[in-house]
Formats: sequence, structure tokens, C-alpha cells
Amino acid sequence: MINYTIYKNENSAQWVTFVHGAGGSSSIWFKQIRDFQKHYNVLLLDLRGHGDSKIQKVFHQKYTFKAIADDVLEVIDHLKIEASHFVGISLGTIVIRQLAEMHPERVKSMILGGAILKMNFRSQILMRLGNTFKYVLPYLILYKFFAFVIMPKANHKQSRSLFINEAKKLYQKEFIKWFKLTAEINPVLRWFRQVELNIPTFYVMGEEDYMFLPSVKKTVEKHYRSSKLFVIEKCGHVVNVEQPLIFNKTVISFIEATK
Repeated sequence: MINYTIYKNENSAQWVTFVHGAGGSSSIWFKQIRDFQKHYNVLLLDLRGHGDSKIQKVFHQKYTFKAIADDVLEVIDHLKIEASHFVGISLGTIVIRQLAEMHPERVKSMILGGAILKMNFRSQILMRLGNTFKYVLPYLILYKFFAFVIMPKANHKQSRSLFINEAKKLYQKEFIKWFKLTAEINPVLRWFRQVELNIPTFYVMGEEDYMFLPSVKKTVEKHYRSSKLFVIEKCGHVVNVEQPLIFNKTVISFIEATK
């Protein structure tokens, strides 16, 4: 089972589960724990190969979004959590949406920060470059390059540094397995953009998240029955790190409204 950490709230039966992105770990949620634990039981996960989930057996499996969503399901089954609100960042938002696709009854709401719904031209070029050089260059050089392209501004520095420091803990083989997931990302995202689930969905995006914000705006317009969008000014891709006070307040308000 993947590694998890629980912060209990004895006065609440509600759970909020946090899912980080590729190259991160559960430590990226350190600015959320205190505020959310005041209201809910909090579950933090380390996705396979990340943080303290360096499980040797998973190195031999092909990574798919379904398999990674099953890892999450295994934990909430083990903890006997019938349903949870899910908060994700970046690639973690795809994992949450995949889980909601497979088991909608387990997902009370989806809060998708820095959501990835479409790979634009620039991001597809990035992926092709990565595929070309993934066996040649040390993965950390590739990761630093990606981090600068996705989070280029001075006020994104903390987010970049946090993710690069977490990525240092990955193995080269592990990075390559996660990178190969990009081969299946386009058909998965196309399906997510087309199909609206009957689950309250809250997109929290940075105004400066130029690679991913435009597609989220279009999707929210189409999925208006279930989806809302909140854009944080002067903020990049990793909204929970760059603007934690605004992120925490708006997300908790959304969860309270869906209860």
C-alpha cells in the first residue's frame, strides 16, 4: 500500500484527501494541514514512487492513471472511508478525476488546483523533448527545465524549488515510468473534457498558469452544471503553495457549501 498520513478531527465525520502531482509528495500540503484539520479529518497520500511510497514491487508494473487511482482507492478502503472530498494539484487532479470516473460514489467533491485538462502546443513540445532525452539526460535536469517552463516567474520560485527538491528523491527509473504516462494523457484528458460528472467540482487556478488555465475556462463553461472556477491573481501553477491563505479559505468555503 502507498504511504499515507492522517490528521484526525474528532468532531468531524468528513474526510478531505490530498493528492500531489508528479515529482512532489504529501509534504507540498504543509500550508493546508492546520486550516483543514480544524474542520475535517485530513488524509495525505504519497503516490507510488514518491515521498515514502518507494515500493519496489511497483517498479515492475506499467503505470496507468487507473492503476494509480487504484492505489488511492486501496488506502480509503483500508481506512474504511466511504466517501471523501478530494483536493489535488497538477497531475494529481488527473488521478482524482480518474478515481471519480471509476467510483463516483466515493468522491463527494473534487477540488482541482492547477488542473491539467489539455496539453497545449507548448506542453506537447515539452513532452516530446522529454521523451527524446529521458534515457540520455539525468532526470533532474529535465525536471528543472520543465519546472522553469511551467512556473517561469520570480513569484513562482518557491513552488519551483519545492518541486525540484522533492523530485531529487525520485529514482531515475521511477521518473521514466511516470514520464511514460504522458503517452496516454491526451485521450484521457479528451474524455474528461467531453464527459461531465455529476460531482461538485471546483477548479482553483493561478492567473499566470498560462499553459493550463485557457482549457480549464472552456471546460467550466461546458460543464456549468457541476463546475466552478476560481482564479487567483498574481499566481502561477502551484496555487496551494503560492497563495495558501486564499486557497485554503476558498476551498473550505466550497466544501462547506457542498455538505
